[in-house]
This record gives sequence, structure tokens and C-alpha cells, in this order.
Amino acid sequence: MSLQIARLVPRLAPCTSFAITRSLSSNTAAIVKVHRSIYARRYPTMMVLPNGATININYHEPRRIIKLPLDLSLLSEAERKARIEKRKPKQKIRIEDDVEDTFNANKYLKYMKKK
Repeated sequence: MSLQIARLVPRLAPCTSFAITRSLSSNTAAIVKVHRSIYARRYPTMMVLPNGATININYHEPRRIIKLPLDLSLLSEAERKARIEKRKPKQKIRIEDDVEDTFNANKYLKYMKKK
């Protein structure tokens, strides 16, 4: 009986040909994003200039698009006012519907079948 058990259960002797190691790094507990200040590589990114032109650059953080801010002092007075008006929240327009309800359900009772 001990021979049968010995055949079924593998030997529990330590194996020295390989070592099981757990690779711990700064990314093991990262859930949302990798929290590091310096990235190891450069990432292709599109930079949008204030005039609307785009440039493809290599950026040190993984971003898709970088939009540069517009200098309002360089715009004309009319363009500046238009830009500032776009920033303000829009007011919602309320439409009130006054519908006269002249429906009478008793008028259609004669078409209903009685059980």
C-alpha cells in the first residue's frame, strides 16, 4: 500500500534547477495608472497650436493630444468677446406647452366588449 501512495504522490524534494521568484516592482499595486514622475521612453503625441495647426512630437508622458492655450491679448476685441461668451455656461430654454385636452373616455365606452 505504501508503494501505491508513493507512486501517486510526487516527491516533495526541493528542486535546485530553478528558483521561483516573485517580481516586485513599482507597478504591482497600480490600479488606475502607473504613478511615476519620469517615464522610461518617449510617446508619440499630437500638439495642437493656438492657430489650429498640429505637430507630431515625442512627449515624455503617455498623452494623445496636447492643446496649447490661446493668448487672448493677441486677439481683436470682437474675437476676445466671442471667446469669453463661449466660456460662459449656456442658459437652458424652457418651453411650456399648453395643450387643451378635450379627450372624453366615456365617448368610446360603447366600443368596449363586456365580459
